[in-house]
Parts: sequence; C-alpha cells; structure tokens
Amino acid sequence: MLRTYLPAIVFLGLGGLVGALFVSAGSLLGPKPKTPTTYQADPYESGMPSEVHQGFRFGISFYLIAMLFILFDIEVVFLYPIAVQLRAFGTFALIETAVFIVLLVVAFIYVWRRGALEWR
Repeated sequence: MLRTYLPAIVFLGLGGLVGALFVSAGSLLGPKPKTPTTYQADPYESGMPSEVHQGFRFGISFYLIAMLFILFDIEVVFLYPIAVQLRAFGTFALIETAVFIVLLVVAFIYVWRRGALEWR
C-alpha cells in the first residue's frame, strides 16, 4: 500500500527541498535592507507629502470586503465549466447549477442584510 503513495511522498519531499533551497538562497544572495535614502523620503510627484505612515493599518472593513469579493468571485468561476459543457452534462447539471446559484444569491442577501458590505 505504501508503494502507491511513494510518488506523492517523493513529490512532497522534493517540493519542500526546492522551496527551502530557494528561501535560503534568497536570504543569502538577495538584497539586504538598508536605511531609506533621501529620494525615498521625498514627497510624491504631486508635491504633497504622503499621508501613509509606517504604522498605518487598514480597517477591518477593507479586509472583510476583500474576503467576500474573493469568496463570491471564486464561486462564480465554478459556473464557467458547466456553461461550456451543459449539453454534455444534461438536465441534472442544470438543476444542480440552479441550486448553486440560489444558494449563492441567498448567501449574498445574508451578507448584504448583515451590513458586511457597508463601508465604515
């Protein structure tokens, strides 16, 4: 039984080894951080100094809306293969897709009514 998993184990081991090799090579050979130079401290092209400071943090609303966008975006991407091959899949796939869209709309309405899309 272990023989059937051997290619996957070797693949994971080689992937970890190559990843560790790249990380260590990047830390050894890559550019080292240095103190900011004068041009980095200058204002932008508009002449206005930057309002973003070193310790600036985005609000939780930004991350929540970003996560919801990714969630709904990925779910909608699942509809493309079904749309391309709907005739080959038949009526059952059409019903499953309709159920999926209904669940997606219900989740969107729930998120909307909870106020997660309101920018604060």
